[in-house]
Amino acid sequence: MQPIDDAGLPLGYPFNADWEITPREYRRRRDAGEAIVLVDCRTPAERDLATIAGSVHVPMHELGAHVERLREHESTPIVVHCHHGARSLQVTAALRQAGFDDVRSMAGGIHLWSLDIDASVPVY
Repeated sequence: MQPIDDAGLPLGYPFNADWEITPREYRRRRDAGEAIVLVDCRTPAERDLATIAGSVHVPMHELGAHVERLREHESTPIVVHCHHGARSLQVTAALRQAGFDDVRSMAGGIHLWSLDIDASVPVY
């Protein structure tokens, strides 16, 4: 396992607070009762392997078909996750371009979630 710093990120991770949220920060806010929509943008096959409870599945390749469905959450913070964080950054950018103001990518994706937050979520 790669060493994790005090913020819950792999050492040397190029974290961008304007675009990302750490798994620890997401969990803290969720556990404090804040309404946050967690969007899983991975493929159905990936979701079958591992899932974060409470996430909404919107595969990246189907985002255009689901943007209007996500509008009901437009005034709620949205966190997007994928496997490691690259696709979720792309989805975050697309949602911002579509007018969503409070959307960020989960740094390190479900992989970091599994390593740092919930070991019961399988690593793949």
